[in-house]
Amino acid sequence: MTEKNVAFPSLPQAVLLVGALFAMELVVGIVLNGARNVLGITSAQTWTLGELLANGLVFATVMQYRGLTYRGLFHPAGTSMRATAANVVPWVLLLVPALVITLSMVVNVITELFPLSDRNRAMFEDMAGNDLASLLMGCVIAPVVEEMLFRGVILRGFLQRYDRGMAILASSALFGLAHLNVYQFAVGLLMGAVCGWLYTRARSLVPCVALHMAYNSSLHLLASASGEASITGGLWIACVLLAGVGVHALQRAFAHADAAGKG
Repeated sequence: MTEKNVAFPSLPQAVLLVGALFAMELVVGIVLNGARNVLGITSAQTWTLGELLANGLVFATVMQYRGLTYRGLFHPAGTSMRATAANVVPWVLLLVPALVITLSMVVNVITELFPLSDRNRAMFEDMAGNDLASLLMGCVIAPVVEEMLFRGVILRGFLQRYDRGMAILASSALFGLAHLNVYQFAVGLLMGAVCGWLYTRARSLVPCVALHMAYNSSLHLLASASGEASITGGLWIACVLLAGVGVHALQRAFAHADAAGKG
């Protein structure tokens, strides 16, 4: 399949695309909720299945319009996917502890300024559920489909229209806004920026998905742990140092890949 419409989407088109996905999720959700008794599935399973179906329908349309295969969407780099996973992903995982602590602190500050409503509290409790469907949705499905949409489609199109910094910032802001609450907006903005940087350097969704999965899985583990872990100065310094090692190693890996590509 030959790639076409490479500058899709523009910023307005990206907003409409996210809106179309929300509309599809709503329609599919209504249909599945009406058939829950017939299908014999729980609310969490309905949510997970609805997300899969809605994203599948939207991606099938976008992929046809862009003339992309899923392999081409997921890993447009010239290197093999296995090489990217081996040379980049281990260093990406070193960023996770610092991201978890930093974003937890940011969310705590925002929560102090804007206390959680009962509706938001219930939503976050549902997202932190330990049933298999919730875990699959939060730790596997959401990271994959969100990275495919916001980095694989939206950021990829933005990079054809805007300079790299603007493309990353705009796609990150849209990623944060798509969560429809101020708490996850901050998380989405920073995570989107990090994943956007990884995508532009690696030209692959592999490190982006790995980071997203590891971050969400860490949050689930922390939510499941009894008691509340305190963030000490020593822990914070250790996490920052670990992230520094990861960033330095990533820069070296990307520089090596650039040199190999030119050679």
